[in-house]
Amino acid sequence: QVQLVESGGGLVQPGGSLSLSCAASGRIFKIFFMGWYRQAPGKQRELVATISSGGITNYVDSVKDRFTISRDNAKNTVYLQMNSLKPEDTAVYFCNAQLQATFWNSAVLTAWGQGTQVTVSS
Repeated sequence: QVQLVESGGGLVQPGGSLSLSCAASGRIFKIFFMGWYRQAPGKQRELVATISSGGITNYVDSVKDRFTISRDNAKNTVYLQMNSLKPEDTAVYFCNAQLQATFWNSAVLTAWGQGTQVTVSS
């Protein structure tokens, strides 16, 4: 069993900043990719950013130059620093991890957090 616990959401004014974090725990041998997705009301869940175990990052175009993803491999934790927030960034943000649970089983598992609400409004 793997658990992902997010924190850091909330209400912020346009142009403001928020920082999200997500800690993974449980049966984990290695985490390959960690990332953030978001889902706005009435819309499909979309990728926001991902980061590999080696630190290679990928962002959706709409957040480039505003959001920064990072991770602490020793703590199995991923972060998302969000700057210059816009109302269209309002969504539930979900943490995601692709991992190998044990040394003996090479199957790659996908885990999700419960989501944290980010609301950008004046």
